[in-house]
Amino acid sequence: MAAPGAGDPLNAKSGQAPLAQRIDPTREKLTPEQLQFMRQVQLAQWQKTLPQRRTRNILTGLGIGAVVLAIYGYTFYSVSQERFLDELEEEVKAARARARERASGP
Repeated sequence: MAAPGAGDPLNAKSGQAPLAQRIDPTREKLTPEQLQFMRQVQLAQWQKTLPQRRTRNILTGLGIGAVVLAIYGYTFYSVSQERFLDELEEEVKAARARARERASGP
């Protein structure tokens, strides 16, 4: 009789397929054919997920770029506000000077 799950794709008791076992190629003695098959499967999985990864990378890049542009724009906005505040301070100084002249004038 074969090992459980070796030839029969379904487990007779539960009706489910057996789970794949993780293999460490550095510890297990694998034949060159097995190593080549592992490489092929890994390459197929990598190629399968490549479009999703590319899309996510593009979206991440656009998101980071949008944040950078927002910070850059906010910096320009706050610098323009500082000039406005400087003008207000100058007007306050002029008003205080006029008030002092009025108070000391008569």
